[in-house]
Amino acid sequence: MRVRSLQARLALMLGAGVTLLWLASASFTAHLLHGELDEVFDSALEETAQRLLPLAVMEILGREEPGVSQRIAALRAHEEFYTYLVRDPAGAVLIASHRAEPADFPPCTAPGFTQTATHRLYCDAALKGTFTIAVAEPLAHRARIAQELVMALGLPLVVLIPLALAGIVAVVRWSFRPVRALRDALTRRGAGDLAPVGGADLPAEIAPVAAAADQLLERLRRAFEAERSFAAHAAHELRTPVAGATAQAQRIRIETTDPKAAMRAGEIEATLKRLSRLADKLMQLARAEGGRPLADTPADLRPILSLVASDFTRAGAGARFALTLPGTPVPSRIDPDAFAILCRNLIENALRHGGPDEPVEVALTEDGLLRVQNGGPPVPADVLPRLTRRFERAAGAGEGSGLGLSIVRTIVERVGATLDLASPRPGRSDGFAATVRLPA
Repeated sequence: MRVRSLQARLALMLGAGVTLLWLASASFTAHLLHGELDEVFDSALEETAQRLLPLAVMEILGREEPGVSQRIAALRAHEEFYTYLVRDPAGAVLIASHRAEPADFPPCTAPGFTQTATHRLYCDAALKGTFTIAVAEPLAHRARIAQELVMALGLPLVVLIPLALAGIVAVVRWSFRPVRALRDALTRRGAGDLAPVGGADLPAEIAPVAAAADQLLERLRRAFEAERSFAAHAAHELRTPVAGATAQAQRIRIETTDPKAAMRAGEIEATLKRLSRLADKLMQLARAEGGRPLADTPADLRPILSLVASDFTRAGAGARFALTLPGTPVPSRIDPDAFAILCRNLIENALRHGGPDEPVEVALTEDGLLRVQNGGPPVPADVLPRLTRRFERAAGAGEGSGLGLSIVRTIVERVGATLDLASPRPGRSDGFAATVRLPA
């Protein structure tokens, strides 16, 4: 399985490298010590033979009966690693240690070391070969010592390697903290936050990535700013000629005596008014996308909502308008202009698409919950999620531009609020409800 995480890959590779290095070092050390131990044991064999041979010769020469075989008795029970035999030139055993087996001792043809399948031996001679001594050590003894040495070297690694791996993982994870902080900072950003990432605390290997991300964000910011600026200026520049064309259409409709010309002038006037409303919506959208979404200090939202409601009342919608405000202030850091645009679009949407005989209910609660409800036929469930897209309108939407809820969604996303659309209204079988949870 391919490891895609750079952090896991580094930890795995470093851990595997350290483990292999330790194993190779331990194996080399064990091999080196095994050779040194062989030299020590061989030296002990030679030293034992050279010390015992003079004593054995004196013992043999001092006997009253030559040629007698003598086995040396042990003073106490003990494990004997070295055994020896003293022979005459004919090969007869003159002296043997208490556990020496003659079958383990081949004939001593010359002084020096020899080895059988089971023993390591050293032979030496005295009195011009009259007497020979052979000292033997079982190879199993050396193998057991070597095994114990390997265990002594390997057992600490069983503890040290997991600790080293845990330390490597901890160090790698600690070293990647700036990278995770950069990832979290980018993840927490809203859709309209194109501020530079900044790489002052980043490692030298990651800082160029942050710098490249800053350059990309700056290019995106300029592109979005150019788009918003174009939309705002185009909408603003359209207002004057559209207003002039509307006035000319109205003048033609009033001055003409031809009913058909008057009817066409009225159609032109209605079309120009729709174009004017679209230009206003485009300006609101550009302001929602490019304006400052949050103020430095919180402000009470009740006066702003009351002012927007009074505008609709003066426009003749007072009979269909029901406003409910709390008795205590509702502070929030949302920009007052952005909140006014949000409220205006929600109310316009409710008045335009609601039932003509049912009021539009606007309520603001103390905890910053804004709900706008209207009657009318419910919106199909498959259409409801698409209403916040630009120029998306439900069936029978009339003269709407399809930008109202898109402007609301843009403001909501930029200030960190939430927007919930429901149709039918909660507790009813018809209508439409928009609920905005504003930031405190």
